[in-house]
Amino acid sequence: MIAPGAGSGVTLTSLIHEKWRYDLGDGAWLIYEKSWLDPAAFKTLRECLAWKQESVRMMGREIPMPRLTAWYGDPGAVYTYAGRTFEPLPWTPELRAIQSRLAHEEGIETNSCLCNLYRNGRDSIGLHADDERELGPLPQIASVSLGSTRRFVLRQKGCKVEVTLGAGDLLIMGGTTQQNWKHEIPKTAAQVGERVNLTFRLIRHHPRLVRP
Repeated sequence: MIAPGAGSGVTLTSLIHEKWRYDLGDGAWLIYEKSWLDPAAFKTLRECLAWKQESVRMMGREIPMPRLTAWYGDPGAVYTYAGRTFEPLPWTPELRAIQSRLAHEEGIETNSCLCNLYRNGRDSIGLHADDERELGPLPQIASVSLGSTRRFVLRQKGCKVEVTLGAGDLLIMGGTTQQNWKHEIPKTAAQVGERVNLTFRLIRHHPRLVRP
């Protein structure tokens, strides 16, 4: 569920049971759907995806990312972030099935998926926006969470919105969200287990699209 902070100006609209739209203002919006995917998918995806420890270069040093990642997608769906360029691995049947369901049920076009594995509460991702040029000016990012519950925090100057993402929950960020807000999965001192996060997106310079 989403908890707006002071001054967030969030408008909540119930779409169907357990599905809500949150208008963040200035054209930014979120759609949250509880238990969209069977939580049992965690075990399969944890075991079948090709998790890798990537690093980023900071102040002349290679620093390991505080999580494991894997990049999947159509051939040519190359993605550059954190100073690295990633060539996609071929879709697994499990990821392809989720991608197809997002297209048909949510109307979201995608051709790639960044997978993240948070191993414990020390794993995190810092405040950022998914605003790389290959995603286009108004990207839609569909995020599916599996495993342990974690806090997802969006921030704008003077505003904060927190989302509690549990096993199977779907969060879609759209409109001007990446232009006007930044988001993070902060570290936590709580004893939490592993979490798999699948973020489906569309690489705009690649012609093959998945359409609803």
